[in-house]
Amino acid sequence: MTPPLLTPAGRRTRLRATLIGFTAVLMWALLALFTAASGEVPPFQLAAMCFLVGGLIGATRWAVVPTARASLRQPASVWALGVGGLFGYHFFYFTALRNAPAVEAGLIAYLWPLLIVLFSALLPGEKLKPHHVIGGLLGLAGAALIVTGGRGFVFRDAYALGYAAAFACAVIWSSYSVLSRRFSAVPTDVVTGFCLITALLSAVAHVALETTVWPQTTTEWLAVLALGLMPVGAAFYVWDYGVKHGDIQVLGATSYAAPLLSTIVLILAGYAEATWVVAAACVLITGGAAFAARDMLSPQKRIDAAQ
Repeated sequence: MTPPLLTPAGRRTRLRATLIGFTAVLMWALLALFTAASGEVPPFQLAAMCFLVGGLIGATRWAVVPTARASLRQPASVWALGVGGLFGYHFFYFTALRNAPAVEAGLIAYLWPLLIVLFSALLPGEKLKPHHVIGGLLGLAGAALIVTGGRGFVFRDAYALGYAAAFACAVIWSSYSVLSRRFSAVPTDVVTGFCLITALLSAVAHVALETTVWPQTTTEWLAVLALGLMPVGAAFYVWDYGVKHGDIQVLGATSYAAPLLSTIVLILAGYAEATWVVAAACVLITGGAAFAARDMLSPQKRIDAAQ
């Protein structure tokens, strides 16, 4: 299907939504740092605490925006997609880490940006072009360098369950992101409900699978709060808006900036060292993102392609 011709106002709106969505990637770059600073809190307990904070972010709007709470009245399909995306991704990600080495599990899970680029071709009004795919592949190569440290990896049959769970992560998050486009009329306020239900389900998983460990210091409590405010909170609101109204192929390709920026943040904080791997990954991810976004960076090309 040929993409509709965008007016100048339409291009500006789409660019603005894409930039808003990309702020989620910037916040996800802080995930590793804040998680490391949160101490020994078990994964599902941490998810429950952070999603509760993330849900409260949206709930504060109920007091000042009368229509915000009304946005929770949505069909079951919207709730299944939202809760399935947020809780499903984290459930399978933690399952992957329990059943496979972090390097291999992380790399497989990071297929989701590329899958977003590929799955977006199924959306009405979207057209997948070679530079979108090439940009996504360059980003994947850069992410592979970051995750493996340039040392390579070997997939082993003994970790098949973990690998399958990691692949489920990638499919769930990419599907959630792309299918959200089909519910573009649903206001982003509904993410409040997604976060609160995900917090509840994470608490249930914690009680069933983990032993409770509370943060021990003020720094650890602040790290948990920061996680809930940004990478496991506000990020999901801006991502929802971005994938619904922005350039989803560009968002997919540029999402590979998250592991790179995360590593840079860890280096600046003293948790990691700068290496040639980081420099090479920077070139691959930045180049891939720019290549995938060339239509957005050059609006005239988009007009020519649509005509």
